[in-house]
This record gives sequence, structure tokens and C-alpha cells, in this order.
Amino acid sequence: MPPVPLSHETTRRLDALFDGPAHRTAAKLLVTQCADNLPLWVDADERGLERIRFAVLKLSKGDLAELQRAVQAAQVDWRDVLVAAGFANSIRAHESWFP
Repeated sequence: MPPVPLSHETTRRLDALFDGPAHRTAAKLLVTQCADNLPLWVDADERGLERIRFAVLKLSKGDLAELQRAVQAAQVDWRDVLVAAGFANSIRAHESWFP
């Protein structure tokens, strides 16, 4: 199964938070570790993953170590990441966030 690519909107947010080698590392982390391998997440295409990917990016605040922690938390229970990012109460809350 090929990896789930980043959507245009995910890439825009990634570009706003990371640059250089950190950008490449962050993108790879999202594609490989925050994708269709998340437990119990059924909408695992590039648009369907935006809510979780935006949440981990928001929680990272542009720090690679924080992004790694957020992705690890999502791998355990992505709902905790949505709550921490403020995206849990509305299915569209993530759409208005931009760093």
C-alpha cells in the first residue's frame, strides 16, 4: 500500500511551521507515522487525515520534537490530539486554523 500523501492544505501549514531539513523530516513523519496506520481511523486518505495532521502540526508549534511527541500521542489515541488542539468539538474546527 503506497503512503498517504499530504494534502495541499496540510502542506501549506507544514510550510508555515517548518523549513529546511526540519521541513523534510516533518513531512516524512506525517506521511509515514500519521497516516493510514493510526488506530481506528477510517477516513485515511489525504483529505480525511487533515484533521489529525493539522492537530499534530498545531501542537508542534514548529518544533520537531513536539511534532514527534504529538504524532506518538496520535498513534496511541488520536482523539487526545484532537482535544489538545481544540479540534474535538467540531468536525470542521481544524479548517480555520493556520499558523
